[in-house]
Amino acid sequence: MAEGLIVIGGGLAGSEAAWQAAELGVRVRLYEMRPQQNTPAHVTGYLAELVCSNSLGSTLPDKAPGLLKAELRGLGSLILACAEAAAVPAGSSLAVDREIFAQLVTERIENHPNIELVRQEVAAVPDGPCIIASGPLTSSALAEELGRLSGQAYLYFYDAVSPIVSYESINRNVAFRASRYDRGVQDEGDYLNCPMTREEYDVFYQALAAAEQITLREFEQEDAHFFEGCLPVEVMARRNRDALRFGPMRPVGLVDPRNGRPPYAVVQLRQDNLAGTMYNLVGFQTNLRWGEQKRVLQLIPGLEQAEFLRYGMMHRNTYINAPEMLQPTMQYRRRADLFFAGQIVGAEGYMGNAATGLVAGLNAARLLSGEHPVILPTVTMLGALCHYVTHAEAKSFQPMKANFGLLPLPEQAMNKAERYRYYSQRALTAMRRFARERRLKYDPAAAETAVIV
Repeated sequence: MAEGLIVIGGGLAGSEAAWQAAELGVRVRLYEMRPQQNTPAHVTGYLAELVCSNSLGSTLPDKAPGLLKAELRGLGSLILACAEAAAVPAGSSLAVDREIFAQLVTERIENHPNIELVRQEVAAVPDGPCIIASGPLTSSALAEELGRLSGQAYLYFYDAVSPIVSYESINRNVAFRASRYDRGVQDEGDYLNCPMTREEYDVFYQALAAAEQITLREFEQEDAHFFEGCLPVEVMARRNRDALRFGPMRPVGLVDPRNGRPPYAVVQLRQDNLAGTMYNLVGFQTNLRWGEQKRVLQLIPGLEQAEFLRYGMMHRNTYINAPEMLQPTMQYRRRADLFFAGQIVGAEGYMGNAATGLVAGLNAARLLSGEHPVILPTVTMLGALCHYVTHAEAKSFQPMKANFGLLPLPEQAMNKAERYRYYSQRALTAMRRFARERRLKYDPAAAETAVIV
């Protein structure tokens, strides 16, 4: 058995990193400060607790998130396996019962013979092999230590959480069940849709744009800027009248069964637990005061009497200047046995976080076994994501989700659909060859199996 590895942080990236290293025979000590020291966003002591959406994105192989899942499935991702085991209906997306998912991850980690789970805060970067996956809510003590270590200023962005309502409080005479373009695997579709007329949208838009937000604390106001991929709905509304209609409230692919026409705008709700008693408002991250949330969101047709089981909230996320600090192996440039992973490196999205954890865990194990860390091909989604966060323009660096824009263009001209299929085929072929050459554990049959719940 290889010598020991310390992993700091029991979120998606840290749990994945610990699992990958342990599976390769490394003794791992995984530190998680919760529940002894909580964060402003977490509510349980489970590992890998999801604090925002319960969706892990598309499973379709010709979509970037689906391709990333395929690669991770082939590489034996713990996070993906637990997510698929805790899946709830979400059409062609993978959404989970967040509590069952976190329980599964925690149980797998606690029962692994090579992993010791320590519930304790780490305030200093330890000597020896280490992966820092402390996440966007890194404790202030560790953040200060990392600042001294790197000499780099930290960057901040603000992440907002969507509200959750009870299913029984949704007016089913208005809200209808459907997936966009009839892609749901159930006859009725996997989303509840609250349609709006132009007049209803105008009333809602004006109320939202004028609603009162929670005031940020003084230290948070100093460098406040939002990540464009997770803007609060009130921020979008204040940009222009139609920002929501071309964002989370876009009505494309849906028909209101009451009149047989597409709605002017629509709010989608997605099942949040296996029992089907909780639904979250898709893309409705918000930082409105809770009283304002209830007043404004109950203007949505179908949610007039909505019971809010969780209100939206916003918290500051922390990420490092990865292009200045890291190699695409996830190694710190100034210290070969120190790795970073997860949202702290600027990988956005649940599966992107887990993906960088997988790379860090794999490479830490290889380093401890006397092998060279690997740099994955940039034609794969996993390799492209790691390349982006370590090669982007440092001055304007922002977190990035998996997307086809990260991949090299094909040599021949293709239409969009052909190009996306080509990207997926090229990536899976490259990953299969690379894994064989580098003697990585990889199951190509699993990788090429799309899982749609």
